[in-house]
Amino acid sequence: MAERIRRSGARRPARGRRQGPAPATGCANFCVGTRTVLFGGFLLATTALAGTPASADGWTIAMSAAEALWPVIALSACAVAGLVALRSRRVAADLGARMDKAEAEARDAGAAAARARAEAHAARILLTAGAPAFMAWSGRTLPVDVHGATPEAFRASLGAASVDLDRALEQLRREDGTVSQLVETPAGPVRLEGRSLGGAGVLLLRPAEATQVSAKTEAADFAEAERMAHGLAAALDAAAAPAWLRRPDGTLVYVNPAFATAVGAPSAAEARTAGLDLLDARIRSAALTAEGTAGTFRQRVKAVASGQRRQMDVVEVAGPFGTAGIAIDVTGEDVAKAETARTVAAHQRTLDQLTTAVAIFGADERLVFHNAAYERLFDLAPGLLDQRPPENEILEDLRRRRKVPEQADFRAWRAQLREAYRAIEPVNDWWHLPGGQMLRVVITPNAEGGITYLFDDLSEHLALESRYNSLIRIQGETLDGLAEAVAVFGADGRLNLYNQAFLALWSLDAQAMGDKPHVDAVAAMCRPLYGETAAFSRIRQAVTAIGPRDATTLRIERPDGRVLDGATQPLPDGGTMVTFRDVTDSVKVERALTERAEALEAADKLKNAFVGHVSYHLRTPLNTLMGYADMLREGLAGPLNDRQRDYLDHMRQSSDLLRALIDDILDLATIDAGAMELDLAEVEVRELVLSVAEAVRDSVDEARLSLAVNIDPAAGVFVADARRLRQILFNLLSNAIAVSPEGGTVTLGAIRRDGALVFTVRDEGPGVPAEVKETLFDRFESRSAGPRHRGVGLGLAIVRSFVSLHGGSVTVGPASATRGAPSGTLATCIFPLDGERRREAAE
Repeated sequence: MAERIRRSGARRPARGRRQGPAPATGCANFCVGTRTVLFGGFLLATTALAGTPASADGWTIAMSAAEALWPVIALSACAVAGLVALRSRRVAADLGARMDKAEAEARDAGAAAARARAEAHAARILLTAGAPAFMAWSGRTLPVDVHGATPEAFRASLGAASVDLDRALEQLRREDGTVSQLVETPAGPVRLEGRSLGGAGVLLLRPAEATQVSAKTEAADFAEAERMAHGLAAALDAAAAPAWLRRPDGTLVYVNPAFATAVGAPSAAEARTAGLDLLDARIRSAALTAEGTAGTFRQRVKAVASGQRRQMDVVEVAGPFGTAGIAIDVTGEDVAKAETARTVAAHQRTLDQLTTAVAIFGADERLVFHNAAYERLFDLAPGLLDQRPPENEILEDLRRRRKVPEQADFRAWRAQLREAYRAIEPVNDWWHLPGGQMLRVVITPNAEGGITYLFDDLSEHLALESRYNSLIRIQGETLDGLAEAVAVFGADGRLNLYNQAFLALWSLDAQAMGDKPHVDAVAAMCRPLYGETAAFSRIRQAVTAIGPRDATTLRIERPDGRVLDGATQPLPDGGTMVTFRDVTDSVKVERALTERAEALEAADKLKNAFVGHVSYHLRTPLNTLMGYADMLREGLAGPLNDRQRDYLDHMRQSSDLLRALIDDILDLATIDAGAMELDLAEVEVRELVLSVAEAVRDSVDEARLSLAVNIDPAAGVFVADARRLRQILFNLLSNAIAVSPEGGTVTLGAIRRDGALVFTVRDEGPGVPAEVKETLFDRFESRSAGPRHRGVGLGLAIVRSFVSLHGGSVTVGPASATRGAPSGTLATCIFPLDGERRREAAE
């Protein structure tokens, strides 16, 4: 109980005591001062620890937790000591009062009971002054009386504080003493005070004084603020972002470990002591200017942190006792933004290369992005799309140009499209456009709102699919119409495709083929017809081979006498096509022709041997006849008359012709036998041409013709068989002389041209008929083309054979016509100057 109970006019001053101010007044004054000190210290500590404004005007106290806490502790200790002293004084005063009262009651023990009751009544009045309700009892075992309210209402007004009431009541009834404490009731804080003496006592409730409530509240607030300060300090110490507190002069009073790391200091204390700062002087000056006007500095600045140049968002807040700031590293954010921008640009470039049309609409239903395929597909004006039009406007434009499906209720259809903005799953649709296009449309809702349209123009795809199906049917019909048996095996070795000819050729059941049997199973079904040959082993190897595969051919002679030609062809998809063709009749004809060819070859060899043998034996008597004719012409047997000499000349000419014929036959036989060898050497072209011209001079004069020789000065020499070359030119000139009309001119020429030596023989005869050109160089082909033409038709065949042996070519055609002259015939022989080519032809 905070106040003494006095009996008005019934007590004298205590002996040995001097009168002074009431203890309650001194206590109150001391408490007010103490509470004021505590409250100020509390504000100082909470402001420093929490780093937040301690009053409504927004001031901050830039002090560290240690700087603020020690003054508070000291002030609190002084206040507590004063309260203890004050409480001791009050207790001593109360004990003295009780002792005075006991002494007075002992001296006045004989007073009347009426006086005692009057005093008790007066004391009760004094005790309950200002108390709304109280409890009193006269003995430890006597009942407790409640005054000022009913017992039920008294306890109900306390609420949860009734437990404290019961505890205090039990303590006072058990032993003499006092109780004084502050309890919380539903109506607010109330002070519970009680006293017991000699078994009697009183327990009352008084309204709590403002200073008492404030002290308790401030203590709780201080404890809470201290916890918050420690929590905030721990959070800042653990934060990855540099944080600091400055005094008004800019001196650092607190930095966290992240700040120390950023400035390269071993610890926060060393960073603060050394005065290391994260921000340069220019930024601090700008911050000071901003804080002086707006109270807060916010700016993205460049700073060096941990030895690296970084981008940081700096926030610094000013107060009356300094500033508090934090720097957040946003370098990664800038890099991420730049990377995101590059990624988006790359994606846009990629989407522009797609054939699929893409259009993205935002949550506001306006066009956000479109690729080039979208613009091409719907033939949209670039100016319209650059304005980010709403989807409704684009749909209206497409509807006007008949680029969307025809709809009986366009508004309902458009409203249905807009449902995609609230959908969760993608929507698939098909648009049949009036122009015949078929579009596959996929509408996908975006996570950030809006939708994405994907348009695939499948018109060509569907047309190709239709054509493909038609082609497959046509191919199937075509395969069934083929005479060849066709079977296609897949990469897994199973039969995928076959025609009717395959079934018929191998007597297979179509139902058994429906299960796509393996090549081994097909081979087992065909085994009765092909026997034990290794043909199907080669087919199986071609079908199931893993490595490189080549096309193969094979022949199967079945036991039933049929002959089949088979072939395997690897396919691009890993499969293998196998074909069978019945060549039984062809093989029979081939074998017959082979036997006939062998017989003809044997007969030809016999003929060549016979011709060579006969020609050799004919040359000997011919040489004898020619020798005796020469002897007779020389007059060795006596003088000859003109008729005899004429007979001998005819005999000599006939012998020369017969010898030339025999030589030609022997040469052709040698060529056919492959035994002809050229005697290659350097040949002087001019000498060769002149010698041949001189050899035919008599024939030219006899035919009353003219012989012209044209030799290119650059002809020079070339490698050839001179004897065979003379024979070629002699035969060509003889043929030209034979067909030329009397008085005509035969021209022999030689020229070097285009890496070859070209010999030409030109006559003025009737030319070569078209029907004769194809057989002109065949053997024994003789055509009466002039008055002096005769022979068995071996000259030109000899020419072609010898020219071919030299690696050259020979042609006969009409000569260039001159005015008033027949066109004649031009024979051209071309001999390559490439020695290797001539040697290969000769070999």
